[in-house]
Amino acid sequence: MANSSAKLSSMTGFARGQGVSGAYAWSWEIKSVNAKGLDVRFRLPPGWDAVEGPVRKAATDALLRGTVYANLTIERKGVQPTVKINEAVLTAVIAALDRLDDKVVGANRPTLDGILSLKGVMEIVEDDESEGDRRAAESAIIAGFFTTLAELVVMRRAEGATLGKLLMTRLDEIAALAARAEAAPGRKAEAIKARLAEQVAALLSASQRFDSDRLHQEAILLATKADIREELDRLASHGEQVRKLLSDGGAVGRKLDFLAQELNRESNTLTAKANDLDLSNIGLELKGVVEQFREQVQNLE
Repeated sequence: MANSSAKLSSMTGFARGQGVSGAYAWSWEIKSVNAKGLDVRFRLPPGWDAVEGPVRKAATDALLRGTVYANLTIERKGVQPTVKINEAVLTAVIAALDRLDDKVVGANRPTLDGILSLKGVMEIVEDDESEGDRRAAESAIIAGFFTTLAELVVMRRAEGATLGKLLMTRLDEIAALAARAEAAPGRKAEAIKARLAEQVAALLSASQRFDSDRLHQEAILLATKADIREELDRLASHGEQVRKLLSDGGAVGRKLDFLAQELNRESNTLTAKANDLDLSNIGLELKGVVEQFREQVQNLE
């Protein structure tokens, strides 16, 4: 199933299956949505709890993440209803009415339909089922869940393949923006030196108390703030890790989510360090693409 495959899987999907076993017509609907872990929730008709154990195990074996809703409906067809009268309750009701006749003068005697409508006097039931028919229906319903679950896994994998392509596209966009930042005129040594000279001159004009050591420290600090080399290197490193995870496949959603946070951190720092309009615009574009990447990663198992 999904956790033994190297393919990417989405956490969203839907599948429906139905079938007939003897007098029982059944249908399964399974839906999965995003979640931090795996949460499988079953809604079964009363009296069919025996099927939950095997189908729950199948779901937890096949899926690693997502909130999964599995709904089972069952209808028993071709079975003749039988009217049953609870003789003991009917006798007690009639006896009570006879006693009331002596105490309530002038009251109308209850009608037959009124007596039969009293709770517990009459019930409509289906013919008794055999133990063999019931076990056969349970087995068919469990097998039907396995088939429906497999269809859900296929759908989640198809969604995962689409997400993988989208994430690769986002990575290409991130790499292209990083290359633009690398080549931006504001990144040139001459431009950085010119800005440093302006800032040092501003510091000197603001105060005459800077000694040479302090001035040297301030210049180093300004140069560090202006340099985005570290951010560019980290963006490239994180991008390589993401590509490897996407290529390897499997349940990599949590790891990719972590790397998305790291990409977001580097893009924020790069934007904060931008010291000209061109780099600022690149940084803002980069933040937008990284946010799209992070949102799409949330859907992966």
